[in-house]
Amino acid sequence: MGATGEYAVTAGGRNGAATAIETMRKRSVVIAGHRTSVSLETAFWAGLKEIADQRGVSVNHLVEVIDSARATNLSSAIRVFVLQQFRSLIPARMPH
Repeated sequence: MGATGEYAVTAGGRNGAATAIETMRKRSVVIAGHRTSVSLETAFWAGLKEIADQRGVSVNHLVEVIDSARATNLSSAIRVFVLQQFRSLIPARMPH
């Protein structure tokens, strides 16, 4: 891992070959006055920032909200939160 807190993770394709490289970022957040670090893929950090900006709050504040309602580890809770927020934007399918 580099000094910036970034490291590459290779995702295997159908035949185990590398098809994509996603950069993980480790960032510090403050929860209830305590600093902790969270590792997420850059896509999830970007999604979290977009949601925070849309709500007019800081990423740190949004992470505190997610932390207060989580039942799993913080990184997983953030990923699920971001996924749920973006899935809620997809229109429901009409029956055929």
